[in-house]
Amino acid sequence: MNKQQAKRAGLKRRQRRVRGKIFGTPERPRLRVVRSNANIYAMIVDDLKGHTLVSASTLEAEFKGTKTGNKEAAEKVGKLIGERALEAGIKTVSFDRGGRIYHGRVKALADGARAAGLEF
Repeated sequence: MNKQQAKRAGLKRRQRRVRGKIFGTPERPRLRVVRSNANIYAMIVDDLKGHTLVSASTLEAEFKGTKTGNKEAAEKVGKLIGERALEAGIKTVSFDRGGRIYHGRVKALADGARAAGLEF
């Protein structure tokens, strides 16, 4: 196993560990964060039904022409997901950082969602 495969395996292991503890219900769905080098994605999921209730990412039209792999973009996505969640009647969520460290862009997205009025 080379270095890249070991990093990917470690991430998958952390994701499974986090997913074993966090479960989205209709009353308190799961806010899932997916981060790549270029973009960040957030979705609110009801795990009982297996449905995505609300989503937002830096691939949307309003981010066209801007840098999408930085903390400012992550904070905007957080505010966007928070606003959309409140419109859908979702006030509280369980935060799923996806095996990533709660730091940098993941933290910026969480702060943006909290600023928009989402509780977790």
